[in-house]
Amino acid sequence: MAKFLTNDWMQALNDTVNAHDGFRNAIANVELTLQFEVPDAPEGAEKRYYLQIQNGELAAIAGDAASPDATITNSYETAMAVSKGEMNTQMAFMSGKLKVSGNMAKIMMNQGTFNAFADAASGVDVEY
Repeated sequence: MAKFLTNDWMQALNDTVNAHDGFRNAIANVELTLQFEVPDAPEGAEKRYYLQIQNGELAAIAGDAASPDATITNSYETAMAVSKGEMNTQMAFMSGKLKVSGNMAKIMMNQGTFNAFADAASGVDVEY
């Protein structure tokens, strides 16, 4: 079991979602990089990481992306709620708990990708 937002979690996320046929089909022609910022992440967890989708695979990587399409900022509590499926990203955004900057058109065009990601990521065994 991987602790949320750690390097072990990122590796488990990579392995799980890249093995999910539905997700791989959804991202076949997608190129997208999302930077995540979780300023209040606890010690041992990554406060900054990014998800990069290209060439039919996802890579979750600690640190900063060179040129993300969008940056998503939220609290650790919100990140956990979204990860657990207790809150969807649209609700978090609408309630101001999740802030997005960058290419909003690209975000809107890839809603199917995000839904497939959420489905695939639900298979990661996570400790919160």
